[in-house]
This record gives sequence, structure tokens and C-alpha cells, in this order.
Amino acid sequence: MATGFILKGQVLSFSGSPFGGGQPEDAARLQEAVAVQDGLIAGAGTLAGMQALLPEAEVRDHGQNLILAGFVDAHVHYPQTAIIASWGKRLIDWLNSYTFPEEMRFADRGYADEIAGRYLDLTTAHGTTTVCSYCTIHPESADAFFAAAQARGQRVAGGKTCMDRNAPEGLRDTAQSAYDDSEALIRRWHGVDRLEYAITPRFSPTSTPEQLEAMGSLWAKHPECLMQTHLSEQTDEIAWVRELFPQARDYLDTYEEFGLLGAKGLYGHAIHLEERERHRLREYGAALIHCPTSNTFIGSGLFDMAGLMAEGQRIGLATDTGGGSSFSMLRTMAAAYEIGQLRGTPLHAAQLLWLATQGSAAALRMDGKIGNIAKGMEADLVVLDLASTPAISQRAARAEDIWEAVFPTIMMGDDRAIAEVWIGGRRV
Repeated sequence: MATGFILKGQVLSFSGSPFGGGQPEDAARLQEAVAVQDGLIAGAGTLAGMQALLPEAEVRDHGQNLILAGFVDAHVHYPQTAIIASWGKRLIDWLNSYTFPEEMRFADRGYADEIAGRYLDLTTAHGTTTVCSYCTIHPESADAFFAAAQARGQRVAGGKTCMDRNAPEGLRDTAQSAYDDSEALIRRWHGVDRLEYAITPRFSPTSTPEQLEAMGSLWAKHPECLMQTHLSEQTDEIAWVRELFPQARDYLDTYEEFGLLGAKGLYGHAIHLEERERHRLREYGAALIHCPTSNTFIGSGLFDMAGLMAEGQRIGLATDTGGGSSFSMLRTMAAAYEIGQLRGTPLHAAQLLWLATQGSAAALRMDGKIGNIAKGMEADLVVLDLASTPAISQRAARAEDIWEAVFPTIMMGDDRAIAEVWIGGRRV
């Protein structure tokens, strides 16, 4: 039997949601050490307790560094890696000017392999251990993504993007080919190692009713899969949806009508929701994915975190690479804080860290496996250096508790703050 290893430091875990009432920090727990064996968390507690649990294990002492579950990014577009931080467009112009021309290149499996590997290397360097990604319409792009994640031992979700209208020639499939290609990918990848498939209609404007119906039928046939799409990102997008679906009650209804509303549904952005939409999303237990750097970079609007959490919505956090302007979940947490401030409800450090770990894992229905430090969980871990730069160090030195100590890293940290990353119990 493997001897495993022990990480010593400030080990952060969550016993519940810090949005659940009371003080946010009451949902968190700090311990001294975490023990890992055979890719799983063997336990967490005192160093002596963990050494008694794994007597022959190596101890890696991280001093006052913070050890927590690896970050979980619940909405990304790995094919947009090379066009991140492109200037001056809103959503529809962004797609036409930057996204669609770049996605055309993913018919080339070699290029897809190159970008998939680059993307996972970049995000791992920022402490992200799980992502849920859109691919392109090309099945090869999904093959490349899953193969790259499999080689790294990562738990990821992803899916071939489906579009049969309002996209360029060469970047459209059909209702039937989208169904057939997606089902073939499900059979090839879903449940293999740590890989999960997400059925992926991009959004209502780029799918005909026939394709949305086909995707709904596929999801009904494979309810074990996630389903991801976009919802109510920008007001001009919503107006476009109204033109394309004049009989729909609202944007969400364009999915609901075709069986694309469910508990394993992931709805990216969800900024400008109507009351009926909020009610139905909550009723189904669907997940809303907050993409704060994208929402500010593309000028979409301010997500109502406080209001939606108070309603009992399931919410994850995401970079939305490359509409989002950073690969870093630290920067994403900082942007979520800033949006909260603009809406009059600043988020506590415990809430931000929970959103980037357990909250996003719960959105992906993976919270029984990743996103927290508890016995039996998969050992995806990140070690944060809370003094990674002079500016952060001098502010953290004045901290009176762990939350004051970590907050400067959330607001100003980057990949220099990532001291170590472990995926499936293996250091990367």
C-alpha cells in the first residue's frame, strides 16, 4: 500500500455554505494538516493525528500557507485561449469578430491538441484543477480536450458545441449531426477515468428549434450528463432571442420548451433574469454560473449574487475564458467582490473561496468528489502563498485573522501565489 503524504499548513475546508445565514466564516474550518493516500483525502486534523493515520508518510510543511481544494472553473471556452483579451466588442460582435474565426481552426486536430494542452497548463498554473468547457462544433476539439485532461489525470467536463444557424459557413452542424456526434462523444468519453460529458447547445440564437429539440431528446436519453448553455447575458442578446422565438415566454422558455431545463443544467451568465425564469431555475435546482470578469470586460451587466443566493439558487463561479479576461480564479473572485460592491453587497473571503471550490463543484454536481477537503474526497489541492508579492505580504502582515490574511491574495494575487498544485494526489 502506498505510504501517501501529509501537507501541513492552514488547511481550509467547509462544513456548509457561507451564504446560509449567520457569519460566513462559521461555515469554514481551519485545521493543521491533511493526509493523502492513493489519490484520495485520507483525513484532515492535527499533524500528530495525520502522522498516526499515515505513519510512514512524508510531511511537506507549508508554514502559514493556506491549503484548500483546487479551484473549480464552471464555465470556460478552451478554444478561445488564444484570443483572450481581445479589444472592444460586445457579445454578438465578439463572436463574429474573434470567436468564430478562431473556432474554425479546430477542425485541425493538431491545433486542437496544442490549444487544449496550453489551456490546461495555464489554468493549472493558476491553481485550477477542474474545468467545464465548451469545445467547438468539431468532434476533434472535444477529443483533444478530453485526451489532454485524461493525460493529466484531471476531473473535467466538456462537450462539442452545437450550432446550426447564425454562424459562419464551416462552423455549423445540423440537428441530426449534432445529436449523432454528441452521442458518439458521450459513448467515447463520459465516465472514462475522471471525464464527464456536457451536452452543449451554444445558445438559442445559434440553434434552430429542431436542434434544440434534438439536444433535449439526447439529454433525456442520457440524463447522467450535464447540459451547458448561455442565458440572458446581454440585453441585446435577449432582444434577439425574442425576435427568433416570438412565441416564447422568455429566454429560458426557449430551452424549457425543448427539454433543456433540468437539475444538471448549467446556465452561463444569467444576469438579466425575469421573475418567472428565476422561479423555474430554482424549482429545478439548475445551476447559474457567474462569470464576473467576462461580464465587465464585454459590458454585459452586474450579476445579482445576493438576491439569487437569498432565493436559494445554485450558483457556481467561472472565468469564461476567453470572454473573461483572466485564466485565474483568484482574479475571478476579485471581480465577483467588485461586482458585489457595485450592487451594495460585498462578498466575504469565505464566500469567495467557497464559490471557487465547493460552490462550483456543487454546480457541476461533483461536490461529492471534489471542491472540499474531507475524508474520501479526491485529492485535488492548491497551496496558496499568502505573501507572494511585497504588496500582498505587507498587507497580510497586518491581518488579525485568516480572512484578513487571505483577502489581499484574492484581490491582488496571480500565479505567483500558487505554491503547489496537486491533481488526484499527484503534484503537478
